[in-house]
Amino acid sequence: MSMNEDLVKKADILKAISHPIRLCIVKGLLENGAHNVTDMQSCLDAPQSTVSQHLTRLKAAGIVEGKREGVEIYYYLVNEEVKNVIRALF
Repeated sequence: MSMNEDLVKKADILKAISHPIRLCIVKGLLENGAHNVTDMQSCLDAPQSTVSQHLTRLKAAGIVEGKREGVEIYYYLVNEEVKNVIRALF
């Protein structure tokens, strides 16, 4: 991967976490471990559809993944660079 491609990839990751709700989701997953949308929704005081849309953006960026447990999907952080960024910010 060229340096320019690496910079573009890192910029895309920063864009993905730059929204306050997504930043809160990522921070919460780092601090508290895997959670489902319902848990996040009540914590964020945001509609379920809004939280789901933000999770879709984070999944597309390779920051979170979901694991199905019965009817629930629990989301967790998978990107180590993002974990380091969040630790540095907070």
